[in-house]
Amino acid sequence: MEDKTFNISYQEFYLIGFTDLQDYRRYLFIPFFLIFAFTLFTNSIIILVIVKESKLHAPMYILIGFVAALGFLQPIFAIPRILISFLFGRNMIYKSECLVQMFCLHMAGCFQSTVLVAMAVDRFFAITFPLQYHYYVNLKTSLIFGLALFLRNLVVVVSMVGLIAPLQFCKTNVIYHCVCEHTSVVSIACGDVSKNYAAGTVAFSIVTGDCVFIMCSYIVIFVIIFRSPPGDSRQKAINTCSTHLMVMVVAYCSCVVAYVGYRVSSIPRDIRVLCTMSYLLFTNFFNPVIYGIRTKEIKAQIVKYLSKNKVGSY
Repeated sequence: MEDKTFNISYQEFYLIGFTDLQDYRRYLFIPFFLIFAFTLFTNSIIILVIVKESKLHAPMYILIGFVAALGFLQPIFAIPRILISFLFGRNMIYKSECLVQMFCLHMAGCFQSTVLVAMAVDRFFAITFPLQYHYYVNLKTSLIFGLALFLRNLVVVVSMVGLIAPLQFCKTNVIYHCVCEHTSVVSIACGDVSKNYAAGTVAFSIVTGDCVFIMCSYIVIFVIIFRSPPGDSRQKAINTCSTHLMVMVVAYCSCVVAYVGYRVSSIPRDIRVLCTMSYLLFTNFFNPVIYGIRTKEIKAQIVKYLSKNKVGSY
């Protein structure tokens, strides 16, 4: 006999995150809003400084600008809706909106991994082949490299979202999350979702591959740095690479926490939501702080820019 439950498929979902804190949702608005506002402000400062200062138009700083741009955009795809739900309890989202949000969030996440790979490649050639750096790192090679990784990201994310579109949602339309994250949406679907989980695993494997590639690159870089004679150039290289490593650790640790959070069923639901939100919140929160404090050139230009505006206000 045909299962009649498959004749109904919900076209709207309810995002219910932090179920054990329903009575305190309005209080959650404050920390989320402060993190959101700080993230937008600091990332916009980084972008503005890099755009306005011609000295910072080198590949390394342009890549930092891309990280800041992603850090600015990614929260916008999700946090405003979360803030509205905390204040007014408006949790409903249409399936089409949910898929668009999922595409934007995962695409931004993949691009962040791509930019970190590009940073590792840039530093690898700058330190390993300093005399041939401009031969390897030029507009043509950058465009080819960027296009290849863009197509990779597009295929992966379109596959993830595209495989969800035809699924039936007959069991429930309640998503125990604050955003339309891939695994949380797939978990409430009816029928065979093995392809969906496989697509998610492929995406995570690619990000893991990026992480391994970056780690191997920096191991080679640091070996070369520590073999070089002591001096200002060596110290500058150490500071630059250690800054990139700090950003990488924050990004990939958050990604691993988010992935594991949904794979370990014994983790309480609210902790699981917080784990998956950590990538969205903390990565974009800490990146501009790390670059603003650790990158001497950017720090100097930020101080100069803020001082100039402070003087100009009197």
